[in-house]
Amino acid sequence: MLKKKYRLKKYSAFIATYNYNNIIYNDKFCIYLGKEKKDSSFPTKYAFVVSKKVSKKAVVRNRIKRLMRESVRLYIKKTGGEYINKYISVIFVAKLNSLNSDFTCVDSCLTDLISSKA
Repeated sequence: MLKKKYRLKKYSAFIATYNYNNIIYNDKFCIYLGKEKKDSSFPTKYAFVVSKKVSKKAVVRNRIKRLMRESVRLYIKKTGGEYINKYISVIFVAKLNSLNSDFTCVDSCLTDLISSKA
């Protein structure tokens, strides 16, 4: 679980990040990147979204979100978040193909996707 200071919560922040149109994606995940930071005094805020289109069951949606959170947490711990810490906000969105993925698949897909932006 990410600490509270790293969570994107406000509706207006979600809308601003979505409207910025800086998107990278593959067949399982999509990442919306907000504006780049001018100073690094405040932390990057992260959000994890799984739509009801992916699964109607909340249990399944929550599992995918937990896998994404853990993958990003480990990535930040391992690399210091060198590629994604330069943005104000980052939203990770799961697609339908991520439904039956295990942790190793989620981790490798997200790590490749984040690293491809550099």
